[in-house]
Amino acid sequence: MTDAKTTAADLASLELEAEAAAKARADYGADALILCDRLVRVFAADGVEVQALQGLDLVIQPGELTAIVGASGSGKSTLLNILSGLDRPTAGRARVVDHDLLTMKGRERLRYRRETVGFIWQQTGRNLLPYLDAQENIETPLRLAGVARGARRKRSHDLLELLGIGYCADRRPGQLSGGEQQRVAIGVALANRPKVVLADEPTGELDTASADTVFQALRTANEELGVAVLVVTHDENVSGQVPRTVQIRDGRTSSEVLRSGFGERSPAQEFALLDRAGRIQLPAEYVAALDLRDRVRLGLEPEQITVRADREEPTT
Repeated sequence: MTDAKTTAADLASLELEAEAAAKARADYGADALILCDRLVRVFAADGVEVQALQGLDLVIQPGELTAIVGASGSGKSTLLNILSGLDRPTAGRARVVDHDLLTMKGRERLRYRRETVGFIWQQTGRNLLPYLDAQENIETPLRLAGVARGARRKRSHDLLELLGIGYCADRRPGQLSGGEQQRVAIGVALANRPKVVLADEPTGELDTASADTVFQALRTANEELGVAVLVVTHDENVSGQVPRTVQIRDGRTSSEVLRSGFGERSPAQEFALLDRAGRIQLPAEYVAALDLRDRVRLGLEPEQITVRADREEPTT
């Protein structure tokens, strides 16, 4: 009898735990504009599987201006391709507004890329049609969306002025500097009033001065239009240009920096990120400084967890 009661109590406890876990999963990022929950992307090449994303978690709120940084091969471009609808995740959850990027089909995917997200490539030549001037380039996505000519003209004019390149309206890409081309590309990305603009290394081909004007244009779009902006870059110095910087390492978010203003001298706080599975990535310099290898000892103390090297030899 006791065993039966114990078993029933254990089953009830397990059911409650399962319900709590399901509720926590449903509540996670419920109000977010962008949600990645234990996101996985696996590629197969020459019979070898490569995990580009290994259970990545990320939450972006409406109106945020965020940079994603990381070394080459960290998974940041794969993440951006998934969020833009160019690629599909292998497992986990990826949601932008009310679009499930794991299950989204062809027609919805096309509408999503036209209306929900704007995209800016690193290569200036991929963003603009060379035979159209700046105003006509911005009008192109509006024309495809069936917007009337007068409304197209007003929208393109307003965006060019907002981005500080009204003087470029009648110039073709070949007549523009790299920084001007990228600012026109921002206008193209903003044309259909997307909820989020995704930029893949938008300053990768620019000098420092031109890069600053492009980031200023992205900040202006974020502040004046309320659009969320997510910039992917390998340049960790971009941290001073945005209020939030998230670092990806080995396919997972590892740390983030929050700033109260712009510029390298603005107050900043750096955090390690604890993912949904309870994992944390120690900074490489910490691991090297303490010569941490293979395994470490954890200690739970009031309001803190300690991590220290295991210096003892295993017993046999």
